[in-house]
Amino acid sequence: MRPWTTSQVQSLGPDGAAPDIRRLAEEVPVALCYDGTTHAVMLASPADLDDFALGFSLTEGIVARPDQIARIERADHDEGIELRIWLAPGLGARLAGRRRRMAGPVGCGLCGVESLAEASRPLPVLPPDGLCLTPPEIAGAMTALSLGQELHGATRAAHAAGFWTRAEGLVALCEDVGRHNALDKLVGRLARMGRDASGGAILLTSRVSIELVQKAVLARAPALIAVSAPTARAVAAADAAELTLIARARGPSFDIHTHARRIAAEEMPHDP
Repeated sequence: MRPWTTSQVQSLGPDGAAPDIRRLAEEVPVALCYDGTTHAVMLASPADLDDFALGFSLTEGIVARPDQIARIERADHDEGIELRIWLAPGLGARLAGRRRRMAGPVGCGLCGVESLAEASRPLPVLPPDGLCLTPPEIAGAMTALSLGQELHGATRAAHAAGFWTRAEGLVALCEDVGRHNALDKLVGRLARMGRDASGGAILLTSRVSIELVQKAVLARAPALIAVSAPTARAVAAADAAELTLIARARGPSFDIHTHARRIAAEEMPHDP
């Protein structure tokens, strides 16, 4: 299934109305089923779903490593898509301990959490070193993310998550109608490449909520860079995990909310 479809519209402009064709992003119910039991139903773009299944499993703490998933099967139905994820023996108890059922609309990643404590689950503290960025590199990384957005370029209705390193530039980019889904797909893509995000920065085209910070930290990213602003809880979580959180990154301007030590000191503005 393609991640977009076409629709005829009447386009109204200064010269009046005229027929036109627009590409519309698809959003499909995707059920994530573990060992035969539905764990979550998300509205998602119908692309890169193996990456989505793996990344969701990792960032939700269902598995700690990719090899703890025995296999992933896809089943297409009239109502949506079922991702059947079979865990390695002995992992069912971990899943049962944090079971949640949700019908997740795009843009909401905490719907249906059975325990409110899950919204503030403890995060590991990231190592203090391993990355140093300059402001021009941050601007260049976000430009590369924007230029790589095929689905958003076609529909103007998708988020993107990317992974960037100083040595390689933009390593991977994933898109989805849901911002949480895009990040899960990215984490899954990196895991399939045999790497995590510890050597670079995760880039986002959305605002930063606490769950996006949680997912970035669990992916071991030392820096998270977004085009929009974070929530207060997201900043607090990033600070506690020693994640460098950069927001409103548009062109040469950006805000550093936490752990500015990862930004090259000689490039930082100085007080008069």
